[in-house]
Amino acid sequence: MKLEELQVYQLSMKLGEEVWNIVIKWDFFAKDTIGKQVVRSVDSIAANLSEGFGRYHYNEEKHFGYYSRGSLFESKTWLTKAFNRKLILESDFNTFMKDIDVIGIKLNNYIKSIGTKKASEDGK
Repeated sequence: MKLEELQVYQLSMKLGEEVWNIVIKWDFFAKDTIGKQVVRSVDSIAANLSEGFGRYHYNEEKHFGYYSRGSLFESKTWLTKAFNRKLILESDFNTFMKDIDVIGIKLNNYIKSIGTKKASEDGK
């Protein structure tokens, strides 16, 4: 399976682009403070999945899955701050929170599958 075929990766990439398209329109101060933080954390979700996927050992793949999950939770915090400071619309915020919940479930399932994937490969 290729990285790009993973649904959790696809959803993470999509979320990153949606957040970028909003943040890029903010004024300098908002971009320089919350904007940089939220874009980095959201982009880090998919980036950590990529790094783990490219590692040679399943334990490292799982480890980077945990990093990705940490970035997911960090993104939730930054998006909440952006909403509280009226930088994003309530409708966008609610969509982002739903997307984060879906990604979280899929990410947890992906992390759980990494060890079993290795076990099934050893049984071949």
